[in-house]
Amino acid sequence: MVMVSVDGTESDRTHTKGHTLDVEGKLYLGGLPATYTAKRIGNVTHSLAACLRDVMFSGVQMKLSAALSSHAAGSCFRRAQSGSFFSGSGYAAFMKEGYNVGSDVSVSLDFRSTAPDGVLLGISSTKVDAIGLELVNGQVVFNVNNGAGRITARSRSALSMCDGRWRTLVAKKQKHSLSLTVDGVTVTAENPYSSSTSAETKNPIYVGGYPADVKQNCLSSREPFRGCMRNLRVFKGHVTDELDFSAAFAHPHVFPHSCPDNAATDI
Repeated sequence: MVMVSVDGTESDRTHTKGHTLDVEGKLYLGGLPATYTAKRIGNVTHSLAACLRDVMFSGVQMKLSAALSSHAAGSCFRRAQSGSFFSGSGYAAFMKEGYNVGSDVSVSLDFRSTAPDGVLLGISSTKVDAIGLELVNGQVVFNVNNGAGRITARSRSALSMCDGRWRTLVAKKQKHSLSLTVDGVTVTAENPYSSSTSAETKNPIYVGGYPADVKQNCLSSREPFRGCMRNLRVFKGHVTDELDFSAAFAHPHVFPHSCPDNAATDI
């Protein structure tokens, strides 16, 4: 017989054939290895974006800190809010096949940080074409290179953008011009090379940082972002890509869908 109880409320009881389960191998919690083939539970494509504790199995409490192995599993936060936490030593990567910025693209996201410097987003190519968003000395910087040279728009707030409060930014590239809006205040920049209008990028989208062996042509720093992000969207024409951090093809030291509302980083 099989049943599930959630917060004391039991499901209907289902009778099964036989008295034992013919299983072998390891017990996995929260997800499955990429090399694992699930034969009877369907195609598992995502891990659990949540916290687990007090796991009991056949009356025995599982000591999660003593697992045989773990992958991209971190600590939970005492008090959490919406957003994904970047520890300051990792990144999230999207579009493994590569993303072409082209002539027009917009990026919007919310971020919260107390670190004055850090990578927000970078999309580059093997040549010089690229776009980049970063924090430099407490201000947001938007860089674009269509192939003829870098142009930059920089926020001009009298206050630091890295005061621990949520900030909303929208970065737009339209052919040879760009604009950056942070909390409703917009700055613009024009490319002196007006005939250069398209950034032909072919690399993945990196958020919060990027691997050591990857080159980013429109980022001035390699400093990984430390803080939280949410509501990341990339707009191109009538197509909107909402980038879910739990669905990134790589996200080392990034904790999707869990952002601490203070400095505490464990339960």
